[in-house]
Amino acid sequence: MPSFEHQRGKFGFPLNKYSRAFCLLALSFLSTACPKDAPQPNSRIGNSERPKEASSVVPGAVAFNGERAMDHVKKQVEIGPRISGSPELAMTRDYILKSLKGFGVAVKTDEFTATTPLGEKKMVNLTAEIPGDSADVVMIASHYDSKYFKDMRFVGANDPGTSVGTLLELARVLSASQQKPKLTYWLVFFDGEEAFCEAWEQCHNPNPSDPKHPLPDNTYGSRHYVSNLLEKKELGRVRALILLDLMGAKNLELGRDTMSTRWLQDVVWRTAKETGYGKYFVDRPEGVGGDDHEPFLRAGIDSLDLIQLSGYPYWHRADDTLDKVSAQSMKVVGDVVLASLPKIAERLALRPAATASPAATTPE
Repeated sequence: MPSFEHQRGKFGFPLNKYSRAFCLLALSFLSTACPKDAPQPNSRIGNSERPKEASSVVPGAVAFNGERAMDHVKKQVEIGPRISGSPELAMTRDYILKSLKGFGVAVKTDEFTATTPLGEKKMVNLTAEIPGDSADVVMIASHYDSKYFKDMRFVGANDPGTSVGTLLELARVLSASQQKPKLTYWLVFFDGEEAFCEAWEQCHNPNPSDPKHPLPDNTYGSRHYVSNLLEKKELGRVRALILLDLMGAKNLELGRDTMSTRWLQDVVWRTAKETGYGKYFVDRPEGVGGDDHEPFLRAGIDSLDLIQLSGYPYWHRADDTLDKVSAQSMKVVGDVVLASLPKIAERLALRPAATASPAATTPE
């Protein structure tokens, strides 16, 4: 066996056949493991193929989440029937306020007393504000009271559970945005949309200012809201209203409400097609007959009602329950509304702000 001392290579240390093989293997590893264009081990740039964790500033971190919206629906249904003036609606209101404040959103409450066929009722409207570059306002709204039935336990998963859940999730997304909107957004929760009598126009209430024209037994909160805007001379700030109502059914199909402002409707329907949701926003007419956007339309404010009334067989029935609604449907509506808002702002920039019409001087 040759001596190690007599077998040295050019590197100055003894080599046998094993050490030579080891060196060749090491050199081969170094040449392949560290190509010249690869980052060095201490570089800030990694070459791992694992997906990066989402941060709070990437768009996905503030995307509309249908499951979050569904959690809000479940909470409302868990509370039970939520009739205006009831302890259950007060619990719902506390939940909404806590959720909004948790998003870091400023919220105003407006308490008022309404005369109803069942007597005087305390009602409270809620307004969450997302400040924009302009003081002009786009409102996104839903009622949060459920329909009163004397002989039926009505939990209203879709009416108004899904619209409230969607509005809360919109508040989270808009408040987390890193870009300030051009217009200010008011996210409004109306009390007292539902009639206390069984049918929408079955009962009326006295109108002290005009006894010949009694007031309706519905839309208490939205009518009060318009009256407040007029009183504070802020009606001109509100440029448009998007109303959410009955828009979370599993078989989502939103027709065009025949009372809604056409240009606003066109923007949203076109946006739905552009975002791949066109099959849910169809061109058939949707007859509503009355909703919280009506007082705003009478006041001269362009308004849109996103509602599926005729195609929802569980409307005002005991089986308007969680199994009839869908997180995906709420995501569809939420995504389309979010994508429509900048386009609505662009359109409004071309239209001068309207002044209150003579018909807008009363909240009837």
